[in-house]
Amino acid sequence: MQNKLFMKGFFHNQMVQFKQGCSLYVYIIHYRINLEGHRPRVRRYAHELKKLIRIGQGPEMLLRQSSDLGARVRPDRYNEVDSGDAIEAHEWKCVRTINGVRIFEDVADSQSGKGVLVKSVGVIDATADTLFEVILNIDRHQRYEWDTLTSDLEVIDSYDGHYDVVYGTYDPKYLTRWHSKRDFVFSRQWFRGQDGTYTILQLPGPALDKKKPPRSGYRRTKINPSTWEITSLNTPIGSNAPKCLVTQMLEMHSSQWFGWKQNHCSKFEKSVPYALLCQVAGLKEYIGANPALKFESVTTVIHSKISDVSFSNGEYEDAEVQDEFYDAIAGNSSSSSSEDEESDNDEEHGNKDMNVKLKNVSWAIASLALKRKSAPDANKELEPTATPMIIDPTQFHGSLHKGKDDTGTNCWTSPSGSGFMIRGKNYLKDNMKVMGGDPLLKLIAVDWFKVDQTIDGIALHPRSLVQSEVGKKLPFILVINLQVPAKPNYSLVLYYAADRPVKQSSLLAKFVDGSDMFRDARFKLIPSIVEGYWMVKRAVGTKACLLGKAVTCKYLRRDNFLEIDVDIGSSSVARSVIGLVMGYVTSIVVDLVILIEAREDAELPEYILGTVRLNRVRLDSAVHFEI
Repeated sequence: MQNKLFMKGFFHNQMVQFKQGCSLYVYIIHYRINLEGHRPRVRRYAHELKKLIRIGQGPEMLLRQSSDLGARVRPDRYNEVDSGDAIEAHEWKCVRTINGVRIFEDVADSQSGKGVLVKSVGVIDATADTLFEVILNIDRHQRYEWDTLTSDLEVIDSYDGHYDVVYGTYDPKYLTRWHSKRDFVFSRQWFRGQDGTYTILQLPGPALDKKKPPRSGYRRTKINPSTWEITSLNTPIGSNAPKCLVTQMLEMHSSQWFGWKQNHCSKFEKSVPYALLCQVAGLKEYIGANPALKFESVTTVIHSKISDVSFSNGEYEDAEVQDEFYDAIAGNSSSSSSEDEESDNDEEHGNKDMNVKLKNVSWAIASLALKRKSAPDANKELEPTATPMIIDPTQFHGSLHKGKDDTGTNCWTSPSGSGFMIRGKNYLKDNMKVMGGDPLLKLIAVDWFKVDQTIDGIALHPRSLVQSEVGKKLPFILVINLQVPAKPNYSLVLYYAADRPVKQSSLLAKFVDGSDMFRDARFKLIPSIVEGYWMVKRAVGTKACLLGKAVTCKYLRRDNFLEIDVDIGSSSVARSVIGLVMGYVTSIVVDLVILIEAREDAELPEYILGTVRLNRVRLDSAVHFEI
């Protein structure tokens, strides 16, 4: 009864708040969640709301949570594979196994003489939600059962519901290399991807001398930078037992690592990095000893602020998109019991079994995808009868200059899409992805602006490239305005041009002239940190992201252009990740690929709309944008 009253109160509050001119009100009226007569379902609503608050996404996310996050997603719909969508440069080699957990070393850069990147990987029989909550839980009694190093913790600061700073102590009697008690401080930052994968970043510091001054009898030490990644695995047909691939990655000194590889009884086994690598094994054994945790989420409570979630103004007019992206119940976590669901018809079960079989076969021939490419069929998206316009790059100038090659600094280039995996021709049947080809649109200029406040509609500015004489002659321009929250704020503006008009009834035309709802559901970006600090690479990831679902996107369709204003600051999680990136921006090379997600056979294979490579951009080079 309390859950029902709480949820009714929540939705009543949302109606009042968003009734004036907001499509959310329309959605609540027409697609209201039924709280009557199904007690297990009510419990599941409450569980989902509690979980979203805990991970810092707020109750509004119940209405935006993608139905592809749960285990009950329709098998013939959006179903991304576990691997990333960009080809990474890591080369992992298994060097040890400890208690059923594999230990890997990244040998791709082993000769550099720098720190070594290592990881421990284990398969654990539990849901991703459960594992995430166990790892984040600072309850001392629970951590004593699996964590040999960071079991005595207390939260010192917490921000935005997905970032905190913890203080911990450690008695060195278990690591005889230490002779005095130790204490440490590290930050934790976590977020959940659109595919349901959890990522937790752990960094040493910051200094907390005021809140936690040095203690008598303790020596302050640093914990190695590390990350946790929790990914749900596909289970065999007929099995409801959840499984997750849990990876802990960390950076350590090469001397310690190579000494341990050469001598199994080295001092490394008495060190902090070794204790960290053993955490996956401890977690696996703890879950195995507590069978109830395999199917139920624990009740971790993390005191945090609820992040703001903005809604687009697009109308809910596409029935398929509504079912795919705004069905909060279908998108509930895999931790929910199957008994809570009403039974599906036999035909759906048959389709699911067949799809899983096809997907298993696809894994056997996955290597073939690396040999295939998906080049865009320009005549399918652009007018085939129109005479292509010759686009002269020298006629277009942005504030960020174009680099001659990838070794440049503070510049951009436009790489091919061969480093990215996109949906192949038969993706709806076999889930196979293929290498991307050259982009359909040509990147003609990039602006790097410094702004006092976020600016929308940059293409309408009189001095904009789009408003120039040569810009008005282009058949079509796609403007991507990435609004970066910082002090000051920045805007990275990408200008893509087509040499022919957009073909009517094409997927590109549906996107350009369609509703905001359709655009939000299809506008996809794939990031890849080509060069830079490994922790930034893990934070950014390599998986495709539907930007319209992750952050607020505004669309401006005029004359010969479409502008998309991407408000990165509208999501507290995205704001936190971009904040980490900005701290290393002068030393990283990042690739961004944009495309329109294909959902029907006629739209496949996918093609890359545009690419950009940003080479070690300097913040001080941004040009002040004057309105």
